Amino acid sequence: MTLTIGLLRAEPGQKTRGSLPADLGTTTVEVPLILVNGSRPGPRVVITGGVHGGEFIGVDAATRLAGLLEPDEVAGQVVICPVANPPAVYGGRLNISPLDGVNINRVFPGDKNGGPTDRMAAWLFEHLIDGADAYVDLHSGGIDQHLLDFVGYRLTSDDELGGKIKAMAHAVGYERVIFGTSPDGGNSHAAANRQGVPAILVETGQLGDRDPATVRRLLDGLYRLLHHLGVIEAPQHLAPVTVQPRDWIWTGEVESPVAGLWYPDAATGDEVAEGQTIGRIIDPVDGAEHKVAAVSTGTIIYCMNGLSVRPGTHLAAIATPHD
Repeated sequence: MTLTIGLLRAEPGQKTRGSLPADLGTTTVEVPLILVNGSRPGPRVVITGGVHGGEFIGVDAATRLAGLLEPDEVAGQVVICPVANPPAVYGGRLNISPLDGVNINRVFPGDKNGGPTDRMAAWLFEHLIDGADAYVDLHSGGIDQHLLDFVGYRLTSDDELGGKIKAMAHAVGYERVIFGTSPDGGNSHAAANRQGVPAILVETGQLGDRDPATVRRLLDGLYRLLHHLGVIEAPQHLAPVTVQPRDWIWTGEVESPVAGLWYPDAATGDEVAEGQTIGRIIDPVDGAEHKVAAVSTGTIIYCMNGLSVRPGTHLAAIATPHD
């Protein structure tokens, strides 16, 4: 079947590159898309990078994948959007949009009559994600964040859907597969799940990393996932999986209660206990110290590296193996 998104079309056996305008109310942005319509029937898979600014690995990997995938090697359709949130990627370079200060990964599936970021989220769902057979959203530790690689997914009350999601998460081949127990929330993959689309989050790299070896690690994971979904044959160049994926569960997030300067006492990968002090926030005016404690017991999966924080800034996320 012809793959059509807006004015972009790809016939079977064809790859099409272009961009489509997204009206955000206060401005219009161009969203880049690469459509790979395979030579054989198969699932429709959507891959997005650049939902957040300052997270470069996913943008790079999605762009490279778009160049490497050829229609005669593909069964089904692959829709690649390497820069899903242009205002944040090009203007903000952080996880909030400079247009309205909103984190798009808290408002999916968005609102086409809302503010700029809500409209961006709604555009992505309307044009790309709705009706997909699988969706993967690529993230990384931003320019101010230490992070351990992981795949994220959500539990769902639909057993069949949940089985597909978990299988996708394990197919990437990362050691840590961390699930959230609630299907709610404005994350892209959670919102997609609620609309019946199997979806996962992949986090690769940290501190704005753009190293080719890190990109290669993510590309290998994407090839494994596309093979699992029946889109491609197993590539011969694929690096072997050296660790067995293991399920983890999120146990808590630590947020900054005040504005100030952040001095962590614990690092990504550290084991912490509930109530343990993991850092201090110093008031730059009077030097007052505010101690910050772990809200749960487990391993710090990602933590804030930046110095300046404000109320609500995510300082750390904690998870523990779920056997």
